[in-house]
Amino acid sequence: MTAAAPRRVITAAASRYTSRKLKGNTKKPDSGWQERAWTFYDTTPEVRFAAQWVSGAMSAATLYAGRLADDGKTVEPVPDTHPAAEIVAQIAGGPEGQAQLLSAFGPHLVVPGEGWIVVRPREKGGQDWHVLSVQEMRQQGQKLLAEIDGEEVEIPPADPDGTADDSAPVGIRVWQPHPRRFLEADSPVRASLGLLEELQLLNAAVAAIARSRLTGRGVLLVPQGTRFPSTPVQGNAEDDLIEVFMEVAETAYREPESAAATVPIILEVPAESIGAIKRLTFESDFDELALKLRDEAIRRFATGLDTPAEVVLGMGGINHWGAWALKEEAVTLGVEPRLNTVAHALTTQWLRPLLQDVDEEEAERCVVVADTSGLRVRANRSATALEVFKAGAISAAALRRETGFDESDAPTAEEEAARRREEENQEQPGQEEGEEETDVPVDESEEAPDTLPASAAGHLPSAVLEAADGLIWTALSVAGEKLRKTPACPRSERSKAREIEPARLHTVIRVEPGQVEQWRLLEGAWSRLPEVATRYGLDPDCLSASLETYCRELITAGIGHDFDLTPGALRTSCLAVAA
Repeated sequence: MTAAAPRRVITAAASRYTSRKLKGNTKKPDSGWQERAWTFYDTTPEVRFAAQWVSGAMSAATLYAGRLADDGKTVEPVPDTHPAAEIVAQIAGGPEGQAQLLSAFGPHLVVPGEGWIVVRPREKGGQDWHVLSVQEMRQQGQKLLAEIDGEEVEIPPADPDGTADDSAPVGIRVWQPHPRRFLEADSPVRASLGLLEELQLLNAAVAAIARSRLTGRGVLLVPQGTRFPSTPVQGNAEDDLIEVFMEVAETAYREPESAAATVPIILEVPAESIGAIKRLTFESDFDELALKLRDEAIRRFATGLDTPAEVVLGMGGINHWGAWALKEEAVTLGVEPRLNTVAHALTTQWLRPLLQDVDEEEAERCVVVADTSGLRVRANRSATALEVFKAGAISAAALRRETGFDESDAPTAEEEAARRREEENQEQPGQEEGEEETDVPVDESEEAPDTLPASAAGHLPSAVLEAADGLIWTALSVAGEKLRKTPACPRSERSKAREIEPARLHTVIRVEPGQVEQWRLLEGAWSRLPEVATRYGLDPDCLSASLETYCRELITAGIGHDFDLTPGALRTSCLAVAA
């Protein structure tokens, strides 16, 4: 049984500001492209949407302190009393500040590929945490200056071989390294700069087309000197044709609801002039092509991101199953790597240095972990609901709810009776028409099914059911006590969680299937099971497997236990003498 989450390989970089200079012919990191990237964030909606989507997703994650297991591949949560847990809990002032910290880093890692964390101690204790862009940081000689709320704050260099001054601000650069050059930042927008410039030109072309069709409908050619009789008020004079057109056009523009906007202009001109009146347009095939090219540029940008293209393009035509799969992929590819980048920075540049200052022996094994369980769409519980229903642990109404149906889909009494008759006929394939039914078909066994339905309660001794019910309740209580101390229950919510009965806490706090093992929720829950099994003549191993499977399904499905559900948790193979 795996007791902890596997450790992910992190491709990230972070460093505190030091006074060391680049030596030799080493060039400074190329950051000129980052200004252009921010410009597209300000002017291109697709860039801003992608950055804000990642920002919102990162804000839903939670931070907690973990410890590398002996195999170096898995991470297990540390106790709340561990110094690492206390340090992580104080990052950015707690869960709310951590959510803002992670959210603020989303645009920085999507657009320029890097950002800064500046921690400034308060005079009365505690720290202020700020996320700044590279444009808000500048180096002046050996000093690093940060612009915070319009004020320049000097960040002294940290001593790479000693202990930093606790009363001085700390600057931590966090970046996604470019595979060609580690010191340079990389981002999906960097690879799309040329494409975004093309998109900007196409946007301008489409805007020009829209304006031209509003203000210029082509050229109307009329024979020179063409006139037509004026209104009777003007006597025998004649009006110039161009003046009439301009007057009607101006009226239609000023008063769109007037008749001048819809009624055609009536002209009375000599017959020989009608054929000479023509309209010329300047429409080009590029008009329609520009729209197609712009859509193609947007699609190419969407596919160049670290998230599924549907995040930017929309999920039209995708059913809810596909949407769940896409969100899972988006979290895995676009959110978790960036969360791990920030967590890696907090581990190497904040948590471990502080643990080393207090001579913590396990400092190098402690890590900051970003938990994404709150980000993920709850897994489809249809299969679990069906299994729990077969075990008699939930009602048919609950099964319909979890599989997407409502009570209007429930079968009528006549339909249920017809279905039972059909099932009985299918269970007796050797019976010929007209043959009398027997109590037990010759090809079936009189033994009870392996999983007892709820209706079997009357066939089991009440003492066995009560003992099993007690074991289940104890196991769920143990799981609830542990669940309250996991990242699924933030510190700010633990006081409320204590008001809920431990055995029912899983119905309030969501638990994913893998987290039962990760957090060891049921470990140590069956200490009295062998004694109880022996007392009632039950198979201990089978009873343990049956009840643990039942409790695991209840926890991951968020369903509470009830005594009437106990028979569904037992298997006949566990009953040695009890039945």
